[in-house]
Amino acid sequence: MKQFAGNSFTNLFCVSLFAACVALDASSGSAATPVPEKNQSSSAMGNSEAELAIQVRHQLVMLPWYSVFDNLQYTVQGNEVILSGELVRPVLKDEAASAVKHIQGVQDGDDQIEVLPLSRCDNQIRRAELREICSFPSLQRYGTGTMPGIHIIVKNGHLTLEGVVDHQTDKDLAGLRANGVPHVFSVTNNLRVLKIG
Repeated sequence: MKQFAGNSFTNLFCVSLFAACVALDASSGSAATPVPEKNQSSSAMGNSEAELAIQVRHQLVMLPWYSVFDNLQYTVQGNEVILSGELVRPVLKDEAASAVKHIQGVQDGDDQIEVLPLSRCDNQIRRAELREICSFPSLQRYGTGTMPGIHIIVKNGHLTLEGVVDHQTDKDLAGLRANGVPHVFSVTNNLRVLKIG
């Protein structure tokens, strides 16, 4: 009987706490929502470029097929978003353009994304480069996880490294390792460094 009374009290307490939180959220939500003035311009009501850039980045990194072999870049100019970069899968280009179009505040989108040509040789180079770069202990962290730091772009046997690394030594080491893969015509190291040293 004591256990039943204790459970009833606990359940009643939880339900009361939940109801209080819902009521508090509903009242604060309506008070926090600004009402636009009639003479306020539409650009003032829209997102600023910085907020828009954050939303665009979030939408792009959430794309399900975005991988270490793709490179997506964007530029925000007012309410226009310009997408660029290189992708392996054509469907990802459409998904990126669609995701950006549906962001509140985006009035125009310019899709300049290049879909890389299908090539068995390029696919072999991609896998070999990933193995060569990410198997090295100090570079492993850049090729794993949901957002890899190094992106390996291969087009017709030419390799470009894109992305961000922590140190100049990591950039140099990635370029050195990339040059060690056979059947690559050229290597361009466009990695950006967060810290000097």
